[in-house]
Amino acid sequence: MLLYMHIPFCDSKCYYCAFNSYVSMFHLKNDYMKALTKQLQNDIDNYLKNSDKKLETIFIGGGTPSCLDVSYYEEVFTILKPYITPQTEITTEANPNSATKEWLSGMQNLGVNRVSFGVQSFDDTKLKQLGRAHNKEQAIKALQVAKELKFDSVNCDFIYGVQNDTFDLICKDLDIAKSLDVEHISAYSLTIEEGTKFFNKSSIKIDDEELSKKVFNYLQNLGFTQYEISNFSQEKKFQSKHNFGYWQHKEYLGIGAGAVGFVNQQRRYPLKDINEYIQKPLEHVVENLSHDDIKVEKVLLGLRSNCGFSKSILTSFEQEKVAFLIEEKKLISKKNSIYNKNFLLADELALYILDS
Repeated sequence: MLLYMHIPFCDSKCYYCAFNSYVSMFHLKNDYMKALTKQLQNDIDNYLKNSDKKLETIFIGGGTPSCLDVSYYEEVFTILKPYITPQTEITTEANPNSATKEWLSGMQNLGVNRVSFGVQSFDDTKLKQLGRAHNKEQAIKALQVAKELKFDSVNCDFIYGVQNDTFDLICKDLDIAKSLDVEHISAYSLTIEEGTKFFNKSSIKIDDEELSKKVFNYLQNLGFTQYEISNFSQEKKFQSKHNFGYWQHKEYLGIGAGAVGFVNQQRRYPLKDINEYIQKPLEHVVENLSHDDIKVEKVLLGLRSNCGFSKSILTSFEQEKVAFLIEEKKLISKKNSIYNKNFLLADELALYILDS
């Protein structure tokens, strides 16, 4: 079982951000965390307490988890302690401007062993363009502190494909991360989503598949192996187990306003509005997934990553299509599983396989 916990508070709203996050709700942080721990205890009681299941991974995301003092997480980890093993990967997201040494050390003492920084770039002009609250110096310092504290793995998030981006600028960002001995990099092409400050500003995005290929190749040359369309690690042990769990369609609990859970072939959505969530933290919207829904997700997620998918979930007609793609050297078959050679083609390949 995996667990995702959502912290919706931010000290600033980035111009590209479409996540459930707010800069004006800090007066609710006490009530929110009380509601969150209530939901957490309820879900633990329902899905873990009377079983032999443990938590493979825990991911604290947002928003900005580093906006809240370590003390706000103490009760959470008290509840989780019986379900954590020495092998549990425990990740927190953090922003360079708020993840102080004291905060990082405090979270590490609670059990966090992996930290993911929203760096996005080391270029101050680009950071301002994206609406980020930190600068290059703060980002470098935060990464250095995390390395000093010897977290099991440190990730950097980067965004590329932004107006005025050049390949050289992107390479400089990646070179700095490499020089700081970052073990994992997530490189995302900018997406424009409704409800963000960038919406209706299409000129802000560079839509260039060739740029993605060049970025992927450069990361490969730096020693980072691509294992999902946006994720790269120096070694297999540094790959995100949490993300892998999603791609393999494992069950996960979604704790907090706007989180999503997946248990017993049901998608479970806690209330998204913070005030409503505080009042009714146990209320969910439930979506029942059909066999076909799950198959589509397994194929698409498997093609986006190197976990692949089992050929046995396909109909005979779909298997014929896969056989054709293998002949065309678009896919690879190993031990009854299908793997994709080019993650950028994942959506097209999935559509071809599943389109009846």
